[in-house]
Amino acid sequence: MLLDYFTELTDPRQPWKVKHNLLEIVVMTICSVIAGCDVWEDIVDFCRVKEAWFKESLHLKLTNGLPSHDTMQRVWSMIDPSEFERCFRKWVSSVCGEEEAEEREIISIDGKPLRRSGSREQSPIHMVSAWANRKQLVLGQYAVEEKSNEITAVPALLEMLDIENCVVTADAMSCQKEIAKKLIDKKADYVIGLKDNQPNLRRDAAEYFADAWRDPRNYPAIQTIETVEKGHGRVERRKYYLAADLAWLSEKEAWSGLRAFGAVCATVQTGERTTETRYYITSLDDIDLFARAVRAHWGIENSVHWCLDMTFHEDYNRTRKDHSAENMAVVRHIALDILKQYPEKISLARKRRRC
Repeated sequence: MLLDYFTELTDPRQPWKVKHNLLEIVVMTICSVIAGCDVWEDIVDFCRVKEAWFKESLHLKLTNGLPSHDTMQRVWSMIDPSEFERCFRKWVSSVCGEEEAEEREIISIDGKPLRRSGSREQSPIHMVSAWANRKQLVLGQYAVEEKSNEITAVPALLEMLDIENCVVTADAMSCQKEIAKKLIDKKADYVIGLKDNQPNLRRDAAEYFADAWRDPRNYPAIQTIETVEKGHGRVERRKYYLAADLAWLSEKEAWSGLRAFGAVCATVQTGERTTETRYYITSLDDIDLFARAVRAHWGIENSVHWCLDMTFHEDYNRTRKDHSAENMAVVRHIALDILKQYPEKISLARKRRRC
């Protein structure tokens, strides 16, 4: 039962003032958020309607009845986010299991601001999350206050996770030597976007591929594959390149595990034609796995960030007192993970309404 994974959570309240059991508050909140409640008043309304179900089906005692929405908010503002995050990861590990998979897991790392969690006195919380594309699970998250701090948050998040034999993808913000080293130390591979925050490395990659595209005969070792996707009135053609001959690169030894430069030329045909070229550094030397990892990285945008905004209305949530914004972000991740595991192919919004 979900309740079992939060038994180590420390109750921050003064014992003589406690009327409502902490674990019961946690479970009722998670159930309410799964079922479509995004603000404290709605959460308490749901609990009031489902009080008998909580007692009969989940065996909650609710000795002193249901807490008010003020009590709910106060309790969640006091819970230690690091403890709650540890409990979350313990639960995720139980959901993941130990099954063998034919394909390597691709884990995407990216950050998202909780836009309404800020105020005049404090910046909005920025939550960096890890998304397992095959398992369709948020594996963990780490909160920072500003986007620039994502550079320090990513190694901290990676340290929490078991990523051995996985392929980790990240955008250019994470293109840092320390992050590459952390991934290799954790026995994972990486595909990381390359932009102007590493100007020399990006220039080397762009010039190398430009020369190769001008005269491919001089670069026979470059691997290439092409994919075409059609749907919704658009045609997307992507050509992937992987260049593993980097003996000439002066910076190669400074980047742990670096084996290749990657490039993707994406052409989208709708009413008009647009073309974009993106560059990557990677520890992979397999073009098929590289292409799958690049494509999978969009999963964290589509399956996590977009869902949190459009289905859970996260960008409009004004929860911000003390630790409540960070803790409720984790609650939304728990709800998202549970809803994603429901096998029927219907929208998340419809799943929430069913619950």
